[in-house]
Amino acid sequence: MSDSNCIFCKLASGEFGSATIYEDDLFRVILDIAPAAKGHALLLPKRHVSNIFELDGEEETKALSVVKKICTALTKTLNCDGINVLQNNGAAAGQSVFHYHMHMIPRYDNDQVNIPWTPLSYADGEADAVAATIKANL
Repeated sequence: MSDSNCIFCKLASGEFGSATIYEDDLFRVILDIAPAAKGHALLLPKRHVSNIFELDGEEETKALSVVKKICTALTKTLNCDGINVLQNNGAAAGQSVFHYHMHMIPRYDNDQVNIPWTPLSYADGEADAVAATIKANL
């Protein structure tokens, strides 16, 4: 199932050309056309799902396996010092294309790639209270 208005559906199906580095029955992995670093790749499900909450069990399991395989190949090929694996859900989290995708960004010591946030802190006992609330909703 795809969304005819979704650019990532068109990329995942091969309707739009892309530099594809992996493909199977569930996913296509392409190089990002506006990369944060050379080799920046995107994992795209072939089925249109807006976010992580819409993945089925097989997609959940296979996504991480494919990401590991791609990150291993990126590291061997590009000799990068690390890799960011990023995935956003919802506009407030930075999602701008509402088709689930995972970024794999090769990183090098002292590169100019920035993925910043301002660190916060918990008051005494606050982390335990937040953890307990989250556990109650599992």
